[in-house]
Amino acid sequence: MTCVITGAGSGIGRATAVEMSRRADYDTLVLIGRHSETLAETKICLENKKKIILKAFDLTDFGAIPILVQDIFMECENIQCLLNIAGYTEPQALLTTSLENMKTTFEVNVFAPFVLIRECVRFMRLNDRPSKILNVASTAGVTARPGWLSYASSKAALVSLSQTLSEELAEYRIKVYCVSPGRCATALRKKLAPDEDQTVIMQPDEVGRIICDLVSNDEYCLDGQNIIIRKK
Repeated sequence: MTCVITGAGSGIGRATAVEMSRRADYDTLVLIGRHSETLAETKICLENKKKIILKAFDLTDFGAIPILVQDIFMECENIQCLLNIAGYTEPQALLTTSLENMKTTFEVNVFAPFVLIRECVRFMRLNDRPSKILNVASTAGVTARPGWLSYASSKAALVSLSQTLSEELAEYRIKVYCVSPGRCATALRKKLAPDEDQTVIMQPDEVGRIICDLVSNDEYCLDGQNIIIRKK
C-alpha cells in the first residue's frame, strides 16, 4: 500500500516520513517536496525496509498535479493514503498584508491540498479497502492570531475543507482526518515566532507519531473532526 507525504523535506513532513518508515501499515512511501536535496536528506533518515520514491515538485503548479498523481498511481498501482503536510507562511498584519501574500499562502495551504485530494480520490475510490487522507492545519486556524492573518485564515479554511470532505467522501470508504498542532519546532514556526526557544516546545517527531497513529490500518474512529495536538 502506498502513502503519499507532502512537505517531506523538513519539519513535520520529514518526521512523519521517518516514523512511517518504521511501521508496517504502508510498504511504499512517496515523498514530495520542493527541493530534491532536502528529500534526499530525508531518505537517508528512513528505515530501509520500504520502497521510497522521491518527487521534487512545486505544489503551486496546479496544472501539473493531475499528472503527478497519475504518475504515482501508475508506478505504485495504488494510492491508499495522502498526508497533506506542506505549509507556507509570511506573517503580516492586516495593513501590511498584500493580496499576493494572501494568494500565495492559500495556494500552498488550501488550494494544493484541494487539488491533490481531488486527484488522489479518483484512484482511491477504486481501492478494495478503505483509504485515508490527513490534512495538517494549525491551532492558528481555530483561535485568533493577530499579525498572522493569511496563515491563520488559510488553516481555518483547511479545517473546514477537511470536515466537509469527511462527509462527502464517506461513500467511497475514504476517511478524512485533520490535525491542528500547536507550537512546534519547525522552520515555519520560526518565521511566526522568531524569538521563541524551540527546545522547550513540541518537536516534529511528536506530531509525526500521532499522524502515523491516525492513518494506521487500525484507526477508524477519529476522522471528521479537528484534532488538537498541543504540548503544555
